[in-house]
Amino acid sequence: MARETWATRAGFILAAVGSAVGLGNIWRFPFITAQEGGGAFLLVYLLFVALVGFPAILVEFVIGRYTNLNPVGAIRELGSGAWNYLGWLFVGIGFVILSYYSVVAGWFLRYTLIGVVDGYALAGPEEAGALFGTVSTGLDSLLFHAVFMALVIAIIAAGVRKGIEVGVKVMVPAIIALLLGLAAYAFTLDASGAAYSYYLSPDFGYLVANWTSILPAAAGQAFFTLSLGMGVMITYASYLGEDRNLASDAGVIVALDTFIAVIVGFVVFPFLFAAGIDPGTTGAPAIFVSLTSAFSGIPGGRLIGIVFFAMVGIAALSSAISILEVLVSYLIDEFDVGRVPAATAIGIAVFLLGVPVTIDLIFLDLYDGLASGVLLLVGSLLLVLFVGWLIPDVAREELRKGITSLGGLDDAWIWAVRVPVVIAIVVSLYLGIVDYADFLTGDFADWLAAR
Repeated sequence: MARETWATRAGFILAAVGSAVGLGNIWRFPFITAQEGGGAFLLVYLLFVALVGFPAILVEFVIGRYTNLNPVGAIRELGSGAWNYLGWLFVGIGFVILSYYSVVAGWFLRYTLIGVVDGYALAGPEEAGALFGTVSTGLDSLLFHAVFMALVIAIIAAGVRKGIEVGVKVMVPAIIALLLGLAAYAFTLDASGAAYSYYLSPDFGYLVANWTSILPAAAGQAFFTLSLGMGVMITYASYLGEDRNLASDAGVIVALDTFIAVIVGFVVFPFLFAAGIDPGTTGAPAIFVSLTSAFSGIPGGRLIGIVFFAMVGIAALSSAISILEVLVSYLIDEFDVGRVPAATAIGIAVFLLGVPVTIDLIFLDLYDGLASGVLLLVGSLLLVLFVGWLIPDVAREELRKGITSLGGLDDAWIWAVRVPVVIAIVVSLYLGIVDYADFLTGDFADWLAAR
């Protein structure tokens, strides 16, 4: 069957930004920033995005556009032998990430509904914690996990132009508008000054003492939020024409994604400081407890809470469709399966993989630690080695298309991919593996022993 393409450049950029701007930016970024020291983490994260994230996203772009195939087919066309299995790694990573991503996104949908029906007038953190326990596990969590996956399947089934492109043209501008509005409101809170100081002033002493945890956290967050290492950008670039300037598009996507991530901090931290909540105590579950407690204690908190949780739900949807598209494009390209049955079958499989997360939150840590701390970095490392050392001439030629003059930047990009990017990923991967091994032998082992 004929392969679909993007109708407009804006559609591609918004789709790529929508993939990047999701739970990674609005849910994961604030609590990782808080756990890793505020401004110290922000500084390392921004450096990693600029020096590693930008070259790495171009790696995926050149592969996708050159082959016009899904990650499995793309790597098979360009490589040989053991390299052919690299595409399968991306498919596996997508399955793992989307399975728990959908569960967490379902929480945001549920919290939006709670705000509309009951509001967030809770007596304190204990009541907020009890509410999260109800939402995050059990039938509530399972139901909204199913609802979210059904929405993702419906958009992907509609196709690239009528589904993904139309959806992101509405969702991404809405996300940006809502974020800016919330940031403007947060600026008026009395605690905003202290929050900005915590967020924007790096403690270099803390950074030096804790770099072994900050570096892998920043690397994992950068790759997670830019949708790298899971084949998304290969897939999206496969729908591009040869007249597109890949370097320019990559720059816009990385800049918009990073801008939105930074703005999220200007929203979340003032709310936490206004409620007297130590941001360092937040975490994947605790940010829900913290924010609902914060919304219950500020003027207009109910409306602000509804807007915030709805915005994150929209952002999660824009990211989830990109991950499912990787998996669906594989079935379409390789087996000529129709888009609707492909989206439905894979969506159901992803839903089933996510069910354990609705039963116990230990599986969220198990899945997320493996995906963000290990698999994304492994996938990205192998891909930059593949492009930088095995097919550099193909990569240079593809990058030059649609660009009047690179002035030698194509050679500089290849050498950046070959050496400093590889070194940064290897160090981050090593530290990430150590952290995940500690989790498996610590918290997860204790959980198993208690069963």
